[in-house]
Amino acid sequence: MSENNIEKVRHSLAHILACAIKEMYPEAKIGVGPAIDNGFYYDFDNINISETDLPKIEKNMRKIIKKGVVFEKQVVDRKEAEKIFKDEPYKLELLNDIEEEEISIYKSGDFVDLCSGPHIENSKEINPEGFKLERTAGAYFKGSEDNKMLQRIYGLAFEDKEKLQDYIAKKEDAEKRDHRKIGKKLELFMFDDEVGQGLPLYLPNGGMLRYLLMNFAMETYLDHGYEIVSTPHIAREDLWKRSGHLELYAEDMYSPISVDDKNYRLKPMNCPFHVKMYNLRKRSYRELPLRWAEMGTVYRYEKSGELHGLTRPRGFTQDDAHIICTEDQLFQEVINALKLVQYIYKTLGMEDLKFKLSVRDPKNIDKYFGDNKDWEEAEKSLKRAINEVSSSGYEIDEGGAVFYAPKIDIDAVDAVGRSWQLSTIQVDFNLPYRFDMTYINENGEEKTPFMIHRALLGSLERFLGVYIEHTEGNFPVWLSPKQVLVIPVSEKFADYAEEVLSALRKKRIRASLSGENETLGKKIRNGEVQKVPYLVVVGEKEKNEKTVSVRYHGKDEGVINLDDFVKKLKEESSI
Repeated sequence: MSENNIEKVRHSLAHILACAIKEMYPEAKIGVGPAIDNGFYYDFDNINISETDLPKIEKNMRKIIKKGVVFEKQVVDRKEAEKIFKDEPYKLELLNDIEEEEISIYKSGDFVDLCSGPHIENSKEINPEGFKLERTAGAYFKGSEDNKMLQRIYGLAFEDKEKLQDYIAKKEDAEKRDHRKIGKKLELFMFDDEVGQGLPLYLPNGGMLRYLLMNFAMETYLDHGYEIVSTPHIAREDLWKRSGHLELYAEDMYSPISVDDKNYRLKPMNCPFHVKMYNLRKRSYRELPLRWAEMGTVYRYEKSGELHGLTRPRGFTQDDAHIICTEDQLFQEVINALKLVQYIYKTLGMEDLKFKLSVRDPKNIDKYFGDNKDWEEAEKSLKRAINEVSSSGYEIDEGGAVFYAPKIDIDAVDAVGRSWQLSTIQVDFNLPYRFDMTYINENGEEKTPFMIHRALLGSLERFLGVYIEHTEGNFPVWLSPKQVLVIPVSEKFADYAEEVLSALRKKRIRASLSGENETLGKKIRNGEVQKVPYLVVVGEKEKNEKTVSVRYHGKDEGVINLDDFVKKLKEESSI
């Protein structure tokens, strides 16, 4: 079955779901029901469906499918459409949003829907074993919190039962990996309503994990010619007006803060600050490229219904950098950034990367800001750079470029096969123009530099959420908040356990002591639940021989000399 046809099947199943609901609950009022990734949904009002009702609704859907219902498109005038949907208030409201006088509807049996399609021709094209109603949820009509919340029923749909079951198995695996559950279990981070929605608080374990990740990233950037800068969390509204953020991004920014009769805004991005620092003085071509990196915390207003743990917060930190260079340097700088992406993700155990190049819509070039020659040079440099570093090719998204720049987005594929857009490398013609950025070339002439935005981990919060799920909290030794848990067999050997702990900490190995008044088995189990990579057990034999009994992620590695173990850990702690 083609991708286009499975989309038609999913859309058609949404209509069949609505048909089944109207048969079973005639009082129900219908909202919208599109196809989505991996399935479909439909929104309803005036009903109260529980998860236990879904199997009987599914059963009714299969009866409808078996009848061979025909999907028939009709075009009617507005008055006729209003007559058809006179008892469906949500359809009437949607009808008001349609400007055309000719209205597209679809009939499938006795069910009629306001819809432009496309659909399959007959319900018998649907594999009745290839779909399943999954869950219910609340959803605001038309996605607006100002509207009434409806009840949404989600369904999964695939070509056959095997693909459906495979997806369900992967989804169950993904749910076990949910970073919010693991984060709570391992005491990595928390959220608190009194602090504010979408604002993560890192507990000691999570704080250490975050610090280690930031340190790894920044040390890597320093090794590759970057310099570190730091900028404030807030700036006057005038800056955001000049940068264009207030004009184009206001809905995603927090409300103004009045200070000394001036309006300030929490920063949604770091870019204008770096530009202002560049403009501190006249620059020469001999200084370029400049590579300025910052772990900058930014704040963006996300709707409460869109917040999702660390992967969609309101406050987050970016490993943000801006490269300011000449036209001749652009190609190599993009290559360097792409190679850095590959190195970082390989080190973190996420080597499967997908590249997407977003360029202008060739049919609508006039809508993009900047000189056509600069656009052509930037797009050519980005294409050449991806070809240079990627053996697996890349996707081109025509029309996907933002108005001021082409860009490369890089997706990392996690352990259960999900793609996550994390890294971005983007050329910008807008800010150099708005802020009059220049440099003096070798001929003494003023030229406008090229500017590259790049965030390789992207949002640290989003990356950590993805990485927690990718690893299930089993972090590599160098990145584990706690690397070793020292477990004395009994209180009699607490002194030797302290000696082992001291030896590890002197080498800056992150170790702690299991001091609970529990059985040895329970102590070991607690350490494994906390996903500490190394558990070392010490008793009389170990004390006498200056050794430790080592377990690594639940597997016995035998008895090791203490000095040798410290050396081994020190080596594994470095990258």
